[in-house]
Amino acid sequence: MRMLVLLCFVCTLYAQNKSIEPQSAITTEHKVTINGKEIPYTATAGTQPVWDKDGKAVASLFYTYYQRTDISDRTNRPLLISFNGGPGSASVWMHIAYTGPRILKIDDEGFPVQPYGIKENPHSVLDVTDIVYVNPVNTGYSRFINSPDSKIDKKKFFGINADISYLAKWINTFVTRNNRWRSPKYIIGESYGATRVSGLALALQNSHWMYLNGVVLVSPADYKVLRQNNPVSIALNLPYYTATAWYHGKLDKKLQSQDLLDILPEAENFALQELLPALAQGGFIDKEHRKSIATKMAYYSGLSVKKIIQHNLRVPTSFFWKDLLREQSFTVGRLDSRYLGVDKQDAGTRPDYNAELTSWLHSFTPAINYYLREHLNYKTDLAYNMFGSVHPWDRSNDNTRDNLRQAMAQNPNLQVMIQSGYYDGATTYFNAKYTMWQIDPSGKLKNRFRFEGYRSGHMMYLRKEDLKSSNNHLREFIVKSIPKAKQSAKYKK
Repeated sequence: MRMLVLLCFVCTLYAQNKSIEPQSAITTEHKVTINGKEIPYTATAGTQPVWDKDGKAVASLFYTYYQRTDISDRTNRPLLISFNGGPGSASVWMHIAYTGPRILKIDDEGFPVQPYGIKENPHSVLDVTDIVYVNPVNTGYSRFINSPDSKIDKKKFFGINADISYLAKWINTFVTRNNRWRSPKYIIGESYGATRVSGLALALQNSHWMYLNGVVLVSPADYKVLRQNNPVSIALNLPYYTATAWYHGKLDKKLQSQDLLDILPEAENFALQELLPALAQGGFIDKEHRKSIATKMAYYSGLSVKKIIQHNLRVPTSFFWKDLLREQSFTVGRLDSRYLGVDKQDAGTRPDYNAELTSWLHSFTPAINYYLREHLNYKTDLAYNMFGSVHPWDRSNDNTRDNLRQAMAQNPNLQVMIQSGYYDGATTYFNAKYTMWQIDPSGKLKNRFRFEGYRSGHMMYLRKEDLKSSNNHLREFIVKSIPKAKQSAKYKK
């Protein structure tokens, strides 16, 4: 009987632990060596509520907050607020592979190795900024709070503008609770997270009067271009085709013999000056001109002239991933074309699966579950959602590109950096450049933008060499964008 009671008690504890705690915090102490210097820090893993208009907690967001502890005065100590994308993706990728003090064990090119685990990140930006990784609702351990009388309107969470609105309020609370109002503030977002932080820049500024020093867009997903299937979005893919074909040795000898960075400007120029006007003519393009453009496309993509013409010059990325290495019985990855896949059959128009994503989930999932429980001591029976359900997602009224421009115009201190991988086929690097060009049509703000490219894919930091360079670029960006003492935030004639 005693054993039965004990078992029931244990079962009750586990049952209770399957629901989200509205507020919780577990703080642990650690050290990491960054650029040869030992940095002491605390890591707080916890949850913080989201309230409705009546002040009732309707959701709770899981976060991980890192603070360097040998800093006595945090007045000028920056705070970096980090998001991943999806929408519906946990803030795990940049957390344990890019900027955090611990990263997962992978090989130098980013592929899984066993035994799974984590190691020190000698390039983390924790030396120059504190960092908080935020998980939106239904990602990571973040959840809605269910109660018998709960009537949660998910439309207030699942959509471009709803997402921005509630996260801005959550950030306000976090900054207030942790006494970070005086700190220089930065927000960084990857993929859809870049859309999110572009909108947050203005929402924080105009609704919460929180002025930022910097916004970082990592492999930005700009839905003003993505999935539009128009001449602009199609032409912007061409330089990505060039980069991927170069990596796999599929280009003409003249291009293949040169360095990647020497040939990309040539491909970019062709995409803008020749391919885009040709695509704009649609079916009314002269037959000989169509063949001439197709021949150049083949030269810059590694595809055949015949297949390009069969696609009316409008070659989908999905076909490119399937066809580039078809004769070698491989597909290439969507988010990172360095990864190879094997399909059931070589025939077809798109790969059976995303080779890179399965590889990443292979290594990230055990690492984050192990890390949070065993290193940060945050224990729960909730499943850690690498990807959570956030559908249907409302994509209407997407003004985030102009939101960022307006925030920059109103705040002379606000700087923007974009980081992209050349082998990213989902949000291509040239698409990111185009987005940067379009944010400010006047060109008056262009000196406050910075673009950095890397020889890897969507998660450029998975490659060891790019982990170092991308963190160094981020470190430089943060340090340089903190105003000097007594430097006023104003425009000068």
